[in-house]
Formats: sequence, C-alpha cells, structure tokens
Amino acid sequence: MGSEYQYLLDKARHFCDYQERCISEVKEKLSSWKARPEVLEQIILQLEREGLIDEDRFVRAFALGKLRNNHWGRNKIMYALRLKKVPDLIIEIGLQEIDSDEYVQVLKEVLSSKKVNETEPYKLKAKLATYAIQKGFQPSLVWDILNGRT
Repeated sequence: MGSEYQYLLDKARHFCDYQERCISEVKEKLSSWKARPEVLEQIILQLEREGLIDEDRFVRAFALGKLRNNHWGRNKIMYALRLKKVPDLIIEIGLQEIDSDEYVQVLKEVLSSKKVNETEPYKLKAKLATYAIQKGFQPSLVWDILNGRT
C-alpha cells in the first residue's frame, strides 16, 4: 500500500486544502483517480484524523455560503446536502447555525430584488411567493413576510 497510498493521500490533501469537502466528494474524487476501496477508506480515515475532512464544518460552510451568495433557503440547502450524502443529523445541526435574523433579511432581499410585471396585488404576492419558495424558503415564512407579519 506504499507509494500508491502516499501519492493519492497527497492529492487528496491538496483537494481538501482548496475548499471544504464532505466525505462523499472526497470518495468520488478518489474513485475517479482509480483508488482501490481499501486504499480509499484508509485515506478518508487519515484525512479525518488530520482535520482536513469534517462534515460538521463542511455543512456550516456550505449552508452559510449558499445562503449568503446564492440566496438559497433552508429547504434547498438541505436538499443539496442530502444529495452530497451528508447524514440528516449533521444537516439539522448545521442548519441551526444559520442566524434567523440574517435568514429573514436574505429572504426580504430576495423578495425585493425580484422584478415582477403584475399590477394586481394578489397575483404579485403569489408570484413573489412562488419565486421565494423555489429558492428554498419555507412557505409559511414567505407568506408571513409578504403579508407584513414579520
């Protein structure tokens, strides 16, 4: 397991240094590099020991990045994390890290920045709500803000 292991470990370290990664992303990359399953598992364990892979840290960084940069809501963030095979418990803990005031502020920005050609107030609200819900925000929160309750 000598030189192949060391070579792939060094490549994986560099891959993880570039940005936060989850275990499934690293496994996928190692598989694309044709790593044997036993070598792959050893590398994952080593990267976890070195602190280069940390699912909790990944979820927090991913969630805050998607909220702040892409203006995604909790639902869309949760779905994207599930696609990355992150355990639900870690997702829940990570999403609780999102500051609720910042979350509401981002939702308000999403709603105010959307351009809608509609004169009827009801249809305007419906289109804005549909847009925000598609971005992953919870319908009840969207409607509370549109109706001035928050």
